[in-house]
Amino acid sequence: MSDPIIEARGIQKYYGDYHALKQVSLSVAAGEFLALVGPSGCGKTSLLKILAGFEAPSGGTLTIQGQDMAGVPAAGRPTRMVFQKLALFPHKTVAENIAFPLTVARRPADAIRAAVTEMLEMMHLKEAYLHRYPHELSGGEQQRVALARAMVSKPPVLLLDEPMSALDARLKKSLQAELKHLHRNVGTSFVHVTHDLEEAMMLADRICVMRAGEVVQIGSPHDIYYRPAEAFVAGFIGDTNLLPAQLTREGEGWRFDCPLLKTERPFIGPDQAAANLSDGPGLLMIRPELLRILSPADAAECVIEGVVSEHFVRGGSVQYRVQAKGAVIVLDLPGTMVLPARNGDPVRLGCARSDLFAMRG
Repeated sequence: MSDPIIEARGIQKYYGDYHALKQVSLSVAAGEFLALVGPSGCGKTSLLKILAGFEAPSGGTLTIQGQDMAGVPAAGRPTRMVFQKLALFPHKTVAENIAFPLTVARRPADAIRAAVTEMLEMMHLKEAYLHRYPHELSGGEQQRVALARAMVSKPPVLLLDEPMSALDARLKKSLQAELKHLHRNVGTSFVHVTHDLEEAMMLADRICVMRAGEVVQIGSPHDIYYRPAEAFVAGFIGDTNLLPAQLTREGEGWRFDCPLLKTERPFIGPDQAAANLSDGPGLLMIRPELLRILSPADAAECVIEGVVSEHFVRGGSVQYRVQAKGAVIVLDLPGTMVLPARNGDPVRLGCARSDLFAMRG
C-alpha cells in the first residue's frame, strides 16, 4: 500500500461507561476505497464521525495527510461527509446546494459555475435540475446532488455513512455503479460505512470488518470472503459451511479429521489456513458456490453425503440445504431448466481439497 492518507492508531471512544471503540488501528491509502462493515452497534459510524471531526476520540492518535487531527474541527479537515440522511438545504436550489462549499470558501463566481457544471456531468444530473429544489427530485437524484456537493471542492477524503440505505434495490445498484465510476475518476480516498455486504464487496478495494468496537480483519474482498480470519467473519460475509474438524500441524500444512467429509487425503496446504490456527478442534470452511451435486459416476477429492431438505430458486441460481449427519450443508448452483435434485433426494456433494479453508473453532 502507498503512504497512508489516513492513519488511525489505538483509537478509543467512550460514551459514559460504554466502550464503543477499543484500540482501533487502520490506514487508508491515497485513492483507496475502504468499506467499514459489521453488526449494528459495532462502532463503525462512531469511527467515521471521529475521522470527520464530529466526535473526539477518548484516546489514540489520528493523522490525515500527515497532520495530527487532535483539536482540528470538522470544517478544518481535508474531508467531506455524505450522511444517511442527506441533509440537503431545502430552501436552496440544486445549483446552490452543490456550490455551497465553494461559496463558503469565497471562490470566484466563474470558478463556482465551472465546478458545478463539472459535477453535474460527473453525477449524470441534467442541467434542467439546476433550478429545482430538493423536494422536486427523486431519492436517487437527491443522492447524486449530495455526492456532487461533497465532491465539488475535490476533497482528499470522502466519508460516506450508508448514503444508499433508503433506496430501492434497482436504484441502489445503479448508484453503486456510479459511485465506483466516480471513485475511479477523481482520485479521492473513500471510507464507506455500509450494512450491505454485497455493496462492500462490489465497491471496496479493502474491507474492514468490525465487531464490538474492535477491528477483526482488514483485507481485500477476495481475502475477506475466501480467507476469513475467524468463524465470525466467515459467517458475517455471506452464506458458508463450517464443518467441525480436528486439526494437526503436519510439515508446512495441516492434517484434518472431519466426520462429515470423506477424502482419501485429509491434508491442506499452508495457504488454506488462518494465520492464528493451532493444533486442536477447528473448523473447515466451504463456500456454498464451491460445492456441486455429484452424479453416481462422478468423483471428487472431498465428498459429503446427505439428503436434500429444502431448495430455493433465487433468480439465476438455486440454493440447496442438505441434511448431513445432523448438520445443514448449503450449496448454490447455477439455475437450469431441470433441477438436479429435489427435496428428499439422497445426494453426494463434492468439492476440491483446494476449496477448503481452516480456522479456529
